[in-house]
Amino acid sequence: MRVLEDMKAEDITVIDLVGKTSLADAMIIASGRVNRHVASIADSLVEALKASGLQTPKVEGMPACDWVLIDTGDIIVHVFRPEVRQFYNLEKMWGADRPNERLVS
Repeated sequence: MRVLEDMKAEDITVIDLVGKTSLADAMIIASGRVNRHVASIADSLVEALKASGLQTPKVEGMPACDWVLIDTGDIIVHVFRPEVRQFYNLEKMWGADRPNERLVS
């Protein structure tokens, strides 16, 4: 989370997935202003995860950087360009639009 803030990611949202899916325990959704910002956020997060000794996460979407998915196993991080985030609206799909299910906004 700190890396996202340090890289100036916008609209960071954490969704608790416990009891909703076995895919992960939490999902973090954040936005970068443009493709290069999305790529920088994703690169920094992957490097921080590696430096912390965690297993190298699975990363998808780096060539285009419209939407980068970083799967750490327990946590899935999505970094979007704003218009792509709005189109897919994962917050609504996973119930983050319901205040009692939202962890951090």
